[in-house]
Amino acid sequence: MSVYINDLATFMPNQPITNDQMEKVLGMVNQLPSRTRRIILRNNKIQTRHYAIDPETGQSTHNNAELSAEAVRKLKPYDNFAVEDIECLCCGTSTPDQMIPGHAPMVHGELGGRSCEVLSAAGVCTSGMSALKYAWMNVALGLSGNAVATGSEIASSYTQAGMCGEIDPDKAEQLELQPTLSFEADFLRWMLSDGAGAAFLSDQPSEQGLSLRIDWIDLISYAHELETCMYAGADKLEDGSLRGWREHPSLTEAVAHSSFLIKQDVKLLNREILTIAIERALAQLIGKHDLQAEAIDWFLPHYSSDYFRVDLFDRMEKIGFAIPTERWFTNLTSKGNTGAASIYIMLEELFHSGQLKKGDKLLCFIPESGRFSMCYMHLTVC
Repeated sequence: MSVYINDLATFMPNQPITNDQMEKVLGMVNQLPSRTRRIILRNNKIQTRHYAIDPETGQSTHNNAELSAEAVRKLKPYDNFAVEDIECLCCGTSTPDQMIPGHAPMVHGELGGRSCEVLSAAGVCTSGMSALKYAWMNVALGLSGNAVATGSEIASSYTQAGMCGEIDPDKAEQLELQPTLSFEADFLRWMLSDGAGAAFLSDQPSEQGLSLRIDWIDLISYAHELETCMYAGADKLEDGSLRGWREHPSLTEAVAHSSFLIKQDVKLLNREILTIAIERALAQLIGKHDLQAEAIDWFLPHYSSDYFRVDLFDRMEKIGFAIPTERWFTNLTSKGNTGAASIYIMLEELFHSGQLKKGDKLLCFIPESGRFSMCYMHLTVC
């Protein structure tokens, strides 16, 4: 059974924050201006982003469940649509408000409505796609007449000054020569942002306008080959294994070791991410789905920094799958890196832009560095 995305919606909290406003909103670590902020922003080319933070008081304005619920409420797949109509709710995030319960029932609680099936998808950037794939399969199997999938992040809860430790001065000095070193520390403060996106899925295309038919979604993990790259709630040991926060003698010691912060192994990331994403995963899917680059009208890549853009194109060209950059679509510069929400936020903007036409083919690329999971999705405009 074919399944269609009949509408997409997003919720970006508060007014856009410019590069010059960021440090005031997030706060200064040790009351000192960041030495790396301008270098990182120059490389990632993000101009504005959103935070669920009151810029005047520094207080939180929304939690993650509220962001997701606001995005769902903005869906308008047909006239008189209400949250009571949702039969299956699937929610993915890497920054839930709590460890227990799962994120989806918290979103359901915010929405109200009626009883329905819920699914919480964990992970990092591909968690939003895991939620979408479950929703797609649920409708395709006829288990639900419709489904709503969400991706959301409230990364600012990790990047405010009170949550951050000191920045290694030696790393700061090296940033001009090797910008990817900034991933290890300050990068995440000046990259990650907040937002939520939602998609409404049905077994019938929209009667009011365009729909996106989901042709396939492939999620591939390479965790059997590679150690952890991005993590939170743990410490990475010299042998590459993780020590979870509960293995510390006390909660106090876990906090002292900054075990709850989001961290990234920059050397591993730089060495492996594009090789795995393009030369392994994409090359495999080209054969599996008989993909042709010239048949792709829109390529939507979720990359964390413009720094990767040229290398991404070169790697795709290397495997004979070069898509001209005029057929790429991203809103990284205006929305920032919203993790699990990013692909929803990109798709929503393109979907409502008036640029799509019937028959267009979309290829979405969502890499995750957590333990190297790659996702690709193929859509057809109907």
